[in-house]
Amino acid sequence: MFTGIVQSQAEVIAIISKNNAIRLKISLENSMIDNLAIGASVAINGVCLTAVEFGSLTSNNSYISFDVIDETLRVSNLADISVGSVVNVERSLKVGDEIGGHMLSGHVHTQAVVANRIDSKDNCTLSFTLSPEYKKYIFAKGFISINGISLTLGAEVSDLFSVHLIPETLSRTNLQNIVIGDKVNIELDQQTMTIVDTIERMKLSLT
Repeated sequence: MFTGIVQSQAEVIAIISKNNAIRLKISLENSMIDNLAIGASVAINGVCLTAVEFGSLTSNNSYISFDVIDETLRVSNLADISVGSVVNVERSLKVGDEIGGHMLSGHVHTQAVVANRIDSKDNCTLSFTLSPEYKKYIFAKGFISINGISLTLGAEVSDLFSVHLIPETLSRTNLQNIVIGDKVNIELDQQTMTIVDTIERMKLSLT
Protein backbone atom coordinates (compact mmCIF):
# COMPACT_ATOMS: atom_id res chain seq x y z
CA MET A 1 0.00 0.00 0.00
CA PHE A 2 1.02 3.59 -0.64
CA THR A 3 -0.14 7.08 0.40
CA GLY A 4 0.42 9.12 -2.75
CA ILE A 5 3.07 11.27 -1.06
CA VAL A 6 6.00 11.18 -3.49
CA GLN A 7 9.28 10.75 -1.63
CA SER A 8 11.70 11.28 -4.48
CA GLN A 9 12.16 11.76 -8.18
CA ALA A 10 14.46 9.38 -10.02
CA GLU A 11 16.15 9.34 -13.41
CA VAL A 12 15.76 6.33 -15.67
CA ILE A 13 19.32 5.18 -16.46
CA ALA A 14 18.65 1.92 -18.33
CA ILE A 15 15.83 0.09 -20.11
CA ILE A 16 16.55 -3.46 -21.24
CA SER A 17 14.02 -5.39 -23.35
CA LYS A 18 13.28 -8.92 -22.11
CA ASN A 19 10.80 -10.84 -24.29
CA ASN A 20 7.41 -9.30 -23.34
CA ALA A 21 8.87 -7.25 -20.51
CA ILE A 22 11.52 -4.66 -19.75
CA ARG A 23 14.14 -4.33 -17.01
CA LEU A 24 13.85 -0.76 -15.71
CA LYS A 25 16.78 0.76 -13.78
CA ILE A 26 16.52 4.08 -11.97
CA SER A 27 19.02 6.30 -10.15
CA LEU A 28 18.04 8.04 -6.91
CA GLU A 29 19.48 9.30 -3.63
CA ASN A 30 21.05 6.77 -1.27
CA SER A 31 18.40 7.20 1.43
CA MET A 32 15.78 5.63 -0.85
CA ILE A 33 17.38 2.18 -0.54
CA ASP A 34 17.67 2.24 3.27
CA ASN A 35 16.27 -1.07 4.58
CA LEU A 36 15.17 -2.02 1.07
CA ALA A 37 14.99 -5.76 0.35
CA ILE A 38 14.72 -7.75 -2.86
CA GLY A 39 10.99 -8.30 -3.44
CA ALA A 40 9.97 -5.01 -1.80
CA SER A 41 7.20 -2.98 -3.41
CA VAL A 42 8.02 0.48 -4.78
CA ALA A 43 5.63 2.81 -6.62
CA ILE A 44 7.09 4.22 -9.85
CA ASN A 45 4.79 6.87 -11.36
CA GLY A 46 2.09 5.27 -9.20
CA VAL A 47 2.71 1.73 -10.50
CA CYS A 48 3.49 -0.87 -7.83
CA LEU A 49 6.68 -2.66 -8.94
CA THR A 50 8.89 -5.26 -7.28
CA ALA A 51 12.54 -4.45 -6.61
CA VAL A 52 14.69 -7.16 -8.23
CA GLU A 53 18.10 -5.54 -7.77
CA PHE A 54 19.58 -2.51 -6.01
CA GLY A 55 22.96 -1.14 -5.03
CA SER A 56 25.32 1.82 -4.97
CA LEU A 57 26.29 3.93 -7.98
CA THR A 58 28.28 6.78 -6.41
CA SER A 59 28.82 8.24 -2.95
CA ASN A 60 25.48 10.07 -3.29
CA ASN A 61 23.37 7.90 -5.58
CA SER A 62 22.05 4.37 -5.71
CA TYR A 63 20.00 2.35 -8.17
CA ILE A 64 16.97 0.08 -8.09
CA SER A 65 15.92 -2.26 -10.91
CA PHE A 66 12.46 -3.63 -11.68
CA ASP A 67 10.98 -6.05 -14.20
CA VAL A 68 7.92 -4.53 -15.89
CA ILE A 69 5.65 -7.01 -17.69
CA ASP A 70 3.60 -6.40 -20.85
CA GLU A 71 0.27 -5.89 -19.02
CA THR A 72 1.79 -3.13 -16.88
CA LEU A 73 3.25 -1.51 -19.98
CA ARG A 74 -0.16 -1.71 -21.67
CA VAL A 75 -2.06 0.18 -18.96
CA SER A 76 0.59 2.66 -17.78
CA ASN A 77 2.87 5.36 -19.12
CA LEU A 78 5.93 3.27 -18.27
CA ALA A 79 5.74 2.14 -21.89
CA ASP A 80 6.52 5.70 -22.99
CA ILE A 81 9.51 6.46 -20.78
CA SER A 82 13.08 6.44 -22.04
CA VAL A 83 16.57 6.78 -20.62
CA GLY A 84 16.74 10.22 -19.04
CA SER A 85 13.04 10.31 -18.12
CA VAL A 86 12.19 11.37 -14.57
CA VAL A 87 9.75 9.26 -12.55
CA ASN A 88 8.04 9.69 -9.18
CA VAL A 89 9.06 7.25 -6.44
CA GLU A 90 7.34 6.18 -3.22
CA ARG A 91 8.39 3.33 -0.95
CA SER A 92 5.57 1.15 0.39
CA LEU A 93 3.71 2.17 3.54
CA LYS A 94 4.94 0.79 6.88
CA VAL A 95 2.89 0.32 10.03
CA GLY A 96 3.04 3.55 12.02
CA ASP A 97 3.75 5.79 9.01
CA GLU A 98 1.76 9.01 8.67
CA ILE A 99 -0.85 8.81 5.91
CA GLY A 100 -0.63 12.27 4.43
CA GLY A 101 -2.46 11.52 1.18
CA HIS A 102 -4.96 8.68 0.72
CA MET A 103 -4.65 4.92 0.53
CA LEU A 104 -3.39 3.64 -2.83
CA SER A 105 -2.75 0.13 -4.09
CA GLY A 106 -0.36 1.02 -6.90
CA HIS A 107 -2.68 -0.68 -9.39
CA VAL A 108 -3.19 1.81 -12.21
CA HIS A 109 -6.69 1.78 -13.72
CA THR A 110 -6.04 3.79 -16.86
CA GLN A 111 -4.22 6.76 -18.36
CA ALA A 112 -5.37 10.34 -18.88
CA VAL A 113 -4.05 12.91 -21.35
CA VAL A 114 -3.06 16.47 -20.45
CA ALA A 115 -5.48 18.78 -22.26
CA ASN A 116 -4.56 22.13 -20.74
CA ARG A 117 -2.06 23.72 -18.37
CA ILE A 118 -2.42 27.12 -16.72
CA ASP A 119 0.49 28.38 -14.60
CA SER A 120 0.19 31.30 -12.22
CA LYS A 121 2.38 32.69 -9.46
CA ASP A 122 0.90 30.55 -6.69
CA ASN A 123 -0.47 27.47 -8.39
CA CYS A 124 -0.79 25.41 -11.53
CA THR A 125 -4.04 24.03 -12.94
CA LEU A 126 -3.83 20.88 -15.04
CA SER A 127 -6.82 19.60 -17.00
CA PHE A 128 -7.12 16.09 -18.40
CA THR A 129 -9.24 14.00 -20.73
CA LEU A 130 -10.29 10.58 -19.48
CA SER A 131 -11.90 7.55 -21.09
CA PRO A 132 -15.73 7.87 -20.74
CA GLU A 133 -16.03 4.58 -18.85
CA TYR A 134 -14.15 6.07 -15.88
CA LYS A 135 -15.84 9.48 -15.73
CA LYS A 136 -18.57 8.22 -13.39
CA TYR A 137 -15.91 7.95 -10.65
CA ILE A 138 -14.84 11.60 -10.94
CA PHE A 139 -16.35 13.96 -8.35
CA ALA A 140 -15.28 17.48 -7.35
CA LYS A 141 -13.25 17.37 -4.11
CA GLY A 142 -12.80 13.61 -4.46
CA PHE A 143 -9.46 11.80 -4.42
CA ILE A 144 -7.39 10.76 -7.40
CA SER A 145 -3.83 9.59 -7.95
CA ILE A 146 -1.92 11.06 -10.90
CA ASN A 147 1.51 9.54 -11.56
CA GLY A 148 1.39 8.27 -7.98
CA ILE A 149 0.54 11.67 -6.45
CA SER A 150 -2.45 11.92 -4.11
CA LEU A 151 -4.51 14.89 -5.32
CA THR A 152 -7.92 16.47 -4.79
CA LEU A 153 -10.14 16.83 -7.84
CA GLY A 154 -11.32 20.25 -8.91
CA ALA A 155 -14.64 21.00 -10.58
CA GLU A 156 -15.31 19.37 -13.93
CA VAL A 157 -15.16 21.65 -16.96
CA SER A 158 -16.97 20.26 -19.99
CA ASP A 159 -15.51 16.80 -20.62
CA LEU A 160 -12.33 17.49 -18.65
CA PHE A 161 -11.33 17.06 -15.02
CA SER A 162 -8.76 19.24 -13.32
CA VAL A 163 -6.42 19.44 -10.35
CA HIS A 164 -4.81 22.48 -8.75
CA LEU A 165 -1.16 22.14 -7.73
CA ILE A 166 0.78 24.21 -5.22
CA PRO A 167 4.47 25.02 -5.92
CA GLU A 168 5.62 22.39 -3.39
CA THR A 169 3.83 19.62 -5.30
CA LEU A 170 5.31 20.77 -8.57
CA SER A 171 8.84 20.98 -7.18
CA ARG A 172 8.72 17.48 -5.64
CA THR A 173 7.14 15.61 -8.57
CA ASN A 174 7.49 15.13 -12.31
CA LEU A 175 4.31 17.11 -12.97
CA GLN A 176 6.53 20.20 -13.06
CA ASN A 177 7.64 19.31 -16.60
CA ILE A 178 4.36 17.94 -17.94
CA VAL A 179 2.99 19.42 -21.18
CA ILE A 180 -0.18 19.17 -23.25
CA GLY A 181 -0.47 15.75 -24.85
CA ASP A 182 1.49 13.88 -22.18
CA LYS A 183 -0.06 10.76 -20.68
CA VAL A 184 -0.32 10.24 -16.92
CA ASN A 185 -1.16 7.20 -14.83
CA ILE A 186 -4.51 7.28 -13.05
CA GLU A 187 -5.50 5.30 -9.98
CA LEU A 188 -9.07 6.10 -8.99
CA ASP A 189 -10.22 6.12 -5.38
CA GLN A 190 -11.28 2.56 -4.56
CA GLN A 191 -13.96 3.62 -2.05
CA THR A 192 -15.58 5.88 -4.65
CA MET A 193 -15.52 3.08 -7.22
CA THR A 194 -17.09 0.62 -4.78
CA ILE A 195 -19.90 3.02 -3.85
CA VAL A 196 -20.69 3.94 -7.46
CA ASP A 197 -20.63 0.33 -8.63
CA THR A 198 -22.79 -0.81 -5.69
CA ILE A 199 -25.41 1.86 -6.40
CA GLU A 200 -25.49 0.83 -10.06
CA ARG A 201 -26.04 -2.82 -9.11
CA MET A 202 -28.77 -1.91 -6.60
CA LYS A 203 -30.66 0.10 -9.21
CA LEU A 204 -30.50 -2.80 -11.62
CA SER A 205 -31.80 -5.24 -8.99
CA LEU A 206 -34.80 -2.98 -8.27
CA THR A 207 -35.92 -2.77 -11.91
